Amino acid sequence: MSPRDLPAVNTILAMPALARLAADHGRAVALRAVRATLEDARTSLLLGYDTPVDLDVLTKLAVRRVEEDRPYLRPVLNVTGILLHTGLGRAPLAEEAVEAVTKVARGYSNLELDLGSGERGNRTSGVEEILRRLTGAEAATVVNNNAAATVLALKALAQGREVIVSRGQLVEIGGSFRLPDVFETSGARLREVGTTNKTRTSDYERAISPDTAAIMRVHPSNFQIIGFTETPSLNDLAELARRRGLFLIDDIGSGALAPGLVPGVVNEPTIDQGLAAGADLVLCSGDKLLGGPQCGLMVGTTAAIERVTRDPLMRAFRVDKMTLAALEATLRLALAPERAARRLPLWSFLNVPIAALRERAERFAQRCRDELGLSVVTVEDSTAYIGGGSLPDRAVPSVVVCFGPPFPGETASEADFATRLRLGEPAVVPRVQGGSVLFDLRTVSETEEESLLTALQAIVRL
Repeated sequence: MSPRDLPAVNTILAMPALARLAADHGRAVALRAVRATLEDARTSLLLGYDTPVDLDVLTKLAVRRVEEDRPYLRPVLNVTGILLHTGLGRAPLAEEAVEAVTKVARGYSNLELDLGSGERGNRTSGVEEILRRLTGAEAATVVNNNAAATVLALKALAQGREVIVSRGQLVEIGGSFRLPDVFETSGARLREVGTTNKTRTSDYERAISPDTAAIMRVHPSNFQIIGFTETPSLNDLAELARRRGLFLIDDIGSGALAPGLVPGVVNEPTIDQGLAAGADLVLCSGDKLLGGPQCGLMVGTTAAIERVTRDPLMRAFRVDKMTLAALEATLRLALAPERAARRLPLWSFLNVPIAALRERAERFAQRCRDELGLSVVTVEDSTAYIGGGSLPDRAVPSVVVCFGPPFPGETASEADFATRLRLGEPAVVPRVQGGSVLFDLRTVSETEEESLLTALQAIVRL
């Protein structure tokens, strides 16, 4: 055989399987796959290999190349046991939020149009109204994440002036995001008070000068000090800020609305507590405990919010129509906590009783034995974690299905098995621990179990 024996590009493109792919993915995609397949075959023949030039074989190779040209961002099944996994996109959205995004994404929407007057409107007015109802705040707005909310709050309320922060709250979070760098970016000047483990109200008061604009309390994120510690209450800071004519900014990070509005989460700062204490602005993420899309919520007094929304940087940090649609649907669910506990995936995962999880795990493990022929499959009690930066070590009782060793297919180790799962279709991201691969069902809905079996089946058949 020689390269001259290879079929023409158009001959392969005309094959029914390629024609269907060209219709679905576009002719350019199919053409690129055919050319690459022929180039591989041509190179092999020139090197003297006995390469098949059969039309059907080359067609199948081209089809496989198209099918393997998958998008980088694609769905995965999270069986790590980390509910708010930053690497996996944090909170999955409720079906209501997904439907809302789909509706506004398909065509035009009244993003900045008042349908009643026909005049230009405010793109965030809908979610602002629901946030006021949920929190009791005078005013609210939304930006694209909580880091943006922090920068914007500092710039709008304290640019060129000082903001007092406890030294123990000057944290660095994921992605080397450091609070002192935020102050520098915003144009506000940082004034540290107290020590790493102890800060008192008197430390804040002594630091106030004519150049002071605000006091800020920051959620410590994934940093924790245990033992010999002291920090003033938000009420004390609010009283000091009122008395000295300063703004009080409360960055709670995780996005808990109020006590009890996230199942099983306690001792976490909430929006309503910050407002009740007297904060002028409360900042938080929308894709953590609220269970919505990535965004930053800003609620507080009318005076503070007006300064934020008038700032030119607001336009750079604004959210798009799809984020607003998902957020509005999520907030509407939160207006009815009992419904939210069923419909918001994060809340429903937290609500599943441990006995129900164990029953599901036993049933899933038995199906792995019966349907896939896997013998080394056990069920064990375990611990899941909320995660998401703000609550990385908040443990939740869970149950795991343990695989191997030995592992399915030709995998030689737990790392090989985990890699095959991640690269499979559907992609599965498990936990590897103690020489085993674990599927934690706390982060899996019952409807996803069939997809997990499909992923395992593909590996078993290799």
